[in-house]
Amino acid sequence: MSLTPFVLAGMLVTAPGPVADVPDRILIQIDPVCEPVERMPLEGRASPYDSVATTVGEASVKVCYGRPSARGRTMIGGEAVPFGQLWRTGANEATILHTTGPIMVGGVPLPAGSYSIYTIPGEDSWQVFFSRSIDHWGLAITDEVRGQEVGSAEVTRQRPEQHVETFTIDFRNGDDERTHLVMEWEEFRISLPVIGGGEG
Repeated sequence: MSLTPFVLAGMLVTAPGPVADVPDRILIQIDPVCEPVERMPLEGRASPYDSVATTVGEASVKVCYGRPSARGRTMIGGEAVPFGQLWRTGANEATILHTTGPIMVGGVPLPAGSYSIYTIPGEDSWQVFFSRSIDHWGLAITDEVRGQEVGSAEVTRQRPEQHVETFTIDFRNGDDERTHLVMEWEEFRISLPVIGGGEG
């Protein structure tokens, strides 16, 4: 049986036969695909476009984001990323999380699909928001974008072991033996547990 690849909601999927014959239920889901905005070429960016991926339960999860560097500046809590204000949580495009199956991130249930992630950083805790709006440019977090939020989490700020020069998102094992979505930059780290569908 031949499989036809195509892109749906940021995920590369395959199904038997031509795309026109694809049923409402997707039969096979493969690796989610990062789709940088065409308005800015990838080559020569000051903040490189990057991604990180993992498997949680039966879901493939990928985060696609821009990686700014401090370069001697105070970023979080400074003019670039003030405390108490919405931040795109990266650079350039909106930071996007793709999942091929249901998961919970920081207690927020996310059905299979694609979500932008943005935050309100604070000195002691951060608010993390997930929105179905994925096409907006990073800083354009309008009322329309916020109206598509599916949930938010408040996360206690942690401190990395050393200064983190370049903004980094990663999936790591936590002390609770679960996968965590970790974001860190400069002297700030936040960590959100990621639970697959069916896990307790």
